[in-house]
Amino acid sequence: MTTDITEQPRTSHGRRKWMYPVIRKGMFYKYRNWLSYAYLVLFFAGPYIRVGGRPLLLLNVMERHFVLLGQVFWPQDFFIFVLAILAFIVCIVFFTMAFGRIFCGWICPQTIFMEMVFRKIEIWIEGDARKRRKLDEGPMTREKVVKKTTKHFIFVIVSFLIANTFLAYIIGSEELIKIATEPVSQHLVGFISIWVFTIIFYMVYARVRELVCTVICPYGRLQSVLTDQHTLMVAYNYKRGEPRGKLDRKNPNAKGDCVDCNLCVDVCPTGIDIRNGAQMECVNCTMCIDACNQVMEKIHRDLNLIGFYSEEMIKEDKKPSFTGRMKAYSAIICVLFGVLAFFVYQRKDVDVTVLRTAGMLYQEQPGHYISNIYNADIINKTDKLQNIQLVAQDPSVKIKYIQAPGTLGKESSTKAVFFLMLPASKIHATKTDIKLNVIEHNKVLNTISTTFVGPYDED
Repeated sequence: MTTDITEQPRTSHGRRKWMYPVIRKGMFYKYRNWLSYAYLVLFFAGPYIRVGGRPLLLLNVMERHFVLLGQVFWPQDFFIFVLAILAFIVCIVFFTMAFGRIFCGWICPQTIFMEMVFRKIEIWIEGDARKRRKLDEGPMTREKVVKKTTKHFIFVIVSFLIANTFLAYIIGSEELIKIATEPVSQHLVGFISIWVFTIIFYMVYARVRELVCTVICPYGRLQSVLTDQHTLMVAYNYKRGEPRGKLDRKNPNAKGDCVDCNLCVDVCPTGIDIRNGAQMECVNCTMCIDACNQVMEKIHRDLNLIGFYSEEMIKEDKKPSFTGRMKAYSAIICVLFGVLAFFVYQRKDVDVTVLRTAGMLYQEQPGHYISNIYNADIINKTDKLQNIQLVAQDPSVKIKYIQAPGTLGKESSTKAVFFLMLPASKIHATKTDIKLNVIEHNKVLNTISTTFVGPYDED
């Protein structure tokens, strides 16, 4: 499908053209509404939902503490995070290949908040597109001051709520409640962060708006690379619609189905004409489909002059096909999620890393024992206290603590330093593998392996 990458609409003076999209409440708009309501409920309730006593989602980058669906992930689990991000990226690529930029119009937080929250507030206060344009272009009257002040005041309030919720996903709802209830002097950084985020969100939704999708976001510019003639996207069926023109009642078959009403342009939140072909600015919001279908119903023509089509479907009247490239990406996604599920399943509640102290040689101990000194990092990933002990699987191996692990608090870490003592008669090579069980109340939580270095004479 040919891609027409157009510039953001501007006036004759080269200044930005403000968008006043008309709202047409068709079938797709209703579906987007319900999806948005579910998303908004989940977004604002997410920090306060607990799974197994932990947040549903927490991304505490500062403390390197991450929680997903109640499962705690630490820096030692970083490879799982990388796999998850990789799987997510491949999914985005696959769905873009199959369905174009539908993520932007239906799931992206920018679109949901802009079109389903801030745009509705604007319409509620200032009226429809014609009234909003007239108000902006008119003189500064009392009515204009009242409406603009009210609108922007509500915008700030909503931005403040979004900022608080966003911060709760980073620092946790408990910490956010402390910032809100305790003196500002005790949480100055958190207080400043809330207002910085509030200003950013307010500017994005009050001023920047569609420029996020058309200029700032790199995903739209990748669309032309990821899509091809098999990709389903919001498109205009030019074979059926052209030549466009006003409806001729006397000779209805003289022209195509497009009556050139321009309504598809009026409803577009990014101000493009979908009839010019696939464009970077199109976010697949389907507003043009709803608007065009309403016109087709009035003139008694088939629906979906604008609909979900691929270039191949329009040119050759073909049905959607699952191409070899889509199959390959599907296989990759299945493998990635399979590997991710395996590592999550194998993940232990108590993670222990044991390393022989660098630069230290083995030592001879009384009773014909040889010892090595080790350092252990122990992380408790649960929300319970753990009384950890390290016990060698080989009963002849002794452990002598310099610093015992002791009791670990919930979701905390500690260090241990100890000697591993192996009878000289058990040493049959320069390096000997030793297995250690991590035990808590006679229950084996984990098993780790380390290497023991000792004297060995091949003769």
